[in-house]
Amino acid sequence: SMKSKFLIAFLPVLALPVFSHAQQAGEPLFTPDDAVQLAQAGTNELRTLSTPRQPPAQPVTQPVSLPTRASLDAYTSAHHLTGGFGDWREAGVRGSYETGAHRWQAEFATMRRFRETGQFVAIGDTITFDNDWFGSLSLGAGDGAFYLPRYRIDSFINRKFLPGRNLIGTLGAGYYRAPDGHTDVSKSVGATYYFDQQPLVVQGEIRFNDSSPGNIRTHQQFVAATWGSEKQTQVTGRLAWGSEGYQTITSAASLINFRSNEASVKVRHWIGPLWGVEARVERYRNPFYVRTGANVGLFWQFQ
Repeated sequence: SMKSKFLIAFLPVLALPVFSHAQQAGEPLFTPDDAVQLAQAGTNELRTLSTPRQPPAQPVTQPVSLPTRASLDAYTSAHHLTGGFGDWREAGVRGSYETGAHRWQAEFATMRRFRETGQFVAIGDTITFDNDWFGSLSLGAGDGAFYLPRYRIDSFINRKFLPGRNLIGTLGAGYYRAPDGHTDVSKSVGATYYFDQQPLVVQGEIRFNDSSPGNIRTHQQFVAATWGSEKQTQVTGRLAWGSEGYQTITSAASLINFRSNEASVKVRHWIGPLWGVEARVERYRNPFYVRTGANVGLFWQFQ
């Protein structure tokens, strides 16, 4: 019988790379467009089309490619900040490897932000429990740069709904400890929907954050949509807005309890069956500065 991929996806929030090393909006480790990429890259089993197909949404007439067991990405980015905060530069690599019910992820990044150089490393695991449930756990740490976490932990539990299992509900929790001693505790709820007959994925989430000291309560939300099919070209648009508790801008100063918003557009294009390029432009704004920039990278998939 015909076969189709059973693909994993998880709903993340408010960050730019796969793992969030910047303290921007207190984001967790995974991003909305990276969730779609992970769904396309990872598979835990093949199943017949008698069971409704899983994301990414692809017309049933398209050929099905072999499962992707590993992936590797390399990227570089540059951003300009207003207000005299200095420009940002960053480069990094990230990868994933699937074994059994687990898909392991890792990242290393080096960057210069707010005129200080820093490095960040993270590991994570996404595990499939059964046909309906899967979860993820990730741990990241900086090298002591004031804008990076001393460490952070993020976890998500996900369940598929509807006969086609194309609606995914997500609950998340996270803990962030900064070098200056402040902490963030977050809780989130969200959903991802994969359209059956169109190559379209839509996502949304709201996250509640409790920052200390000061017991500052904030929340952020995002909406995102991805159009296009794996092995071809995909375009992702994302809009995030809300309030932030702390954002450290020097070793002795932080922005506290303010509103911000961010918009981005990303294009991911396959050049060959297992590799391609991606580019993203983005704009972030808060009452103190505006950040605009771009990210370019290469990705490889391995079967």
